[in-house]
Amino acid sequence: MGELVPHEVIENKIFMIRGHKVMIDRDLAELYGVETKYLNRQVRVNKDRFPAEFMFRLTSEEKNELVQICHRLETMKHSSSMPYVFTEHGVTMLSSVLNSKRAIKINILIIRTFVKLREILSTHKELAHKLKELEGKIEKHDGEIQAIFDAIRQLMAPPPEPPKRRIGFHP
Repeated sequence: MGELVPHEVIENKIFMIRGHKVMIDRDLAELYGVETKYLNRQVRVNKDRFPAEFMFRLTSEEKNELVQICHRLETMKHSSSMPYVFTEHGVTMLSSVLNSKRAIKINILIIRTFVKLREILSTHKELAHKLKELEGKIEKHDGEIQAIFDAIRQLMAPPPEPPKRRIGFHP
């Protein structure tokens, strides 16, 4: 099944929009081997299966931002229609409305990719938390280390010279 589409290809088609990891309708249609209008028609016919948390339409600002960050979406730039995007749950629901062997296989790959990304994100969160703990410990010790450096500098500094007695007549 991995020979259908590499995970990296799917990962590159996942975007973070409105706080959700989503895939664009045209990317999904390409993966499923159908036309985008067919995919969207199936969604419209089965709209009860796609609540707002499964799928939403991009705003023109979101679409323009996507076109700017991803050159392969350049053809969307002048399109008047706003694309739909699907969350992980929306992608899962798509396999039931498209109902082809390829759709089912691709869906399994996409879901595995979403799970992999979630695991990576979880690992990064744990690492970030540990880093923050370490920073806290270092900040506590920063003052102590600075005091040690100051003491070393004082020890390294030459002793002050005693004031020299001026020679000559002093009024």
